[in-house]
Amino acid sequence: MKLKLDNDGLENDFFDDARLLGIVAPLKGYQFCWQLNNQLRFNFRINNQIEIQLAKKQRKYFFCVYECTQSNSALIHYLYHNQFDGEYLLPEFKYLDFLWLLKGDEVPDQMLSELMQTVRNINGVQLVTELKSELIKNKAHLIF
Repeated sequence: MKLKLDNDGLENDFFDDARLLGIVAPLKGYQFCWQLNNQLRFNFRINNQIEIQLAKKQRKYFFCVYECTQSNSALIHYLYHNQFDGEYLLPEFKYLDFLWLLKGDEVPDQMLSELMQTVRNINGVQLVTELKSELIKNKAHLIF
């Protein structure tokens, strides 16, 4: 008997309460996090335990994930670097440098809108947009 992992169910559960932002900011991950931490009072730290590893073209690619828990809330922020050595975590969004996943608690539209506007004002940020989960072809790449 073979058991098959239900990836669609896994993806739907993972993204059930999540909101995702795409960010164009041609900065190093640590530089962008430093700005978020200093200007917006976040506390993003790299979490090597949830680093995303993809195998393509007989090579391994490693995508950093920075994590920040929000005090007094179940909300956790994850910031993924979308590019590593010429490969993309989400190839359908090659123009994006970072993916910001908000997960664990409901994120009202107003809160998301204010966050997006604040991030747009950071030096080096060129674009901040919400990505609807139905437009993401490689959702499984974001699951750690």
